[in-house]
Amino acid sequence: MQIFIILIWIIIGYIIGSIPWGLIIGKVFYKKDIRQYGSGNLGGTNAGRVLGKKAGIAVIVLDALKALILMVIARFIYPEAIAYTGAAVMVGHCFPLFANFKGGKGVACAFGYLLALGILGVSDIWFCFVYPILVFLLVLGLSKMVSLSSMVSLSVAVILSFLTSDDLKLSIVMLVMVAFIIYRHKANIQRIINHKENKVRWIK
Repeated sequence: MQIFIILIWIIIGYIIGSIPWGLIIGKVFYKKDIRQYGSGNLGGTNAGRVLGKKAGIAVIVLDALKALILMVIARFIYPEAIAYTGAAVMVGHCFPLFANFKGGKGVACAFGYLLALGILGVSDIWFCFVYPILVFLLVLGLSKMVSLSSMVSLSVAVILSFLTSDDLKLSIVMLVMVAFIIYRHKANIQRIINHKENKVRWIK
């Protein structure tokens, strides 16, 4: 029965994660399909590149809230599903049911996931969210590369989870999530190696 209930939450998480805020905001407010511009990605970075700073920030926040809100709801209905629900949101974001399974790279959802863990007291908010965010901002300030900042900061979150959390299951779920996100950035990694990665100009 427990597995069945968790599976239901995973399906719900995937469906909520599939809401393509980058596509919605682009089409409704700017009459643009951001998949046709820039990197073609539905995440906040490409939204900011194509639509401007305000749109980019809005997409990032809304994508993060997909994981955060659903995990908070799960906490009060079926706490055992929290970790899996948030991970499913990220998968839905990357392979959205409502956008031909071509979405973002899951970074904003991952940070929403980390923030939820901190707010709900599942993990220490400093180790699971604040320190990784500070690392993200530091690397972004130095490199101007969102991809590099995302991979480094989320990797730090995983390392801190294994070092500070007593919940091995949660740490393993986070490790799988971050490994998946890094895999989604394989083209970015190659461009970073070749010194050809795009630098973000709309974040100042």
